[in-house]
Amino acid sequence: MSRSSNSRSVVYLVVLSLTMIVWLLRGIGLLAFVPGFILWILIGLTIGLTIVNIWLETR
Repeated sequence: MSRSSNSRSVVYLVVLSLTMIVWLLRGIGLLAFVPGFILWILIGLTIGLTIVNIWLETR
């Protein structure tokens, strides 16, 4: 595994974890004050990073 691939994986896992944590905490009411568009931005960023990682791995 190269260094750039490793750093991409770390960034992806951090964004994915943050998205899951915000989603769960907002769902149970602890982060109810967080606007919905923040969650949608995180979900979009996660999907975008997934597509970029798949594209770079197949090159």
